[in-house]
Amino acid sequence: MRETSAVANEITIRQATLADARGIADLVNLGEREGQLLPRSLASIRATIGDWIVATNRGRVVGVGSLVEMNHALVEVRSLVVAPEYRQFGVGGRIVNALVEQARARGRPTVFALTRAVLFFEKLGFIITDKENFPEKVWRDCSICPVQFACDEVAMVKSVVSQQ
Repeated sequence: MRETSAVANEITIRQATLADARGIADLVNLGEREGQLLPRSLASIRATIGDWIVATNRGRVVGVGSLVEMNHALVEVRSLVVAPEYRQFGVGGRIVNALVEQARARGRPTVFALTRAVLFFEKLGFIITDKENFPEKVWRDCSICPVQFACDEVAMVKSVVSQQ
């Protein structure tokens, strides 16, 4: 097996392209099967490809995440998933950091996530908050979620106001 740092150095984080859509869909489907993500169709992924960041290794999509606009001041980190064999290389954190930078570049001062991975997001500077602070999310996604009345996800938020 290759040295851990060597594999980590071979992973590239970049903006997704249409050529990545199938790889994104495959990982999102994995996340859905694991009970971590809501489903996303290939057509939906293609239609929102500009919102996606991918991690690649030797041409293979090994991690994904998207940034979804809720309003002029708020975006959500969504559909974050990493292929199991790459989860020990810090890929998820690198994807979230890229999405946070994307939010900053878009002028969106606040990023949030609904997650069970509280410690992961805390390490990235997110803090716990109330889900009720995100009515757009509840209206848009939570209302169609199959576990909406037994949700165990925690709302996390991070300020990304540009340092000027």
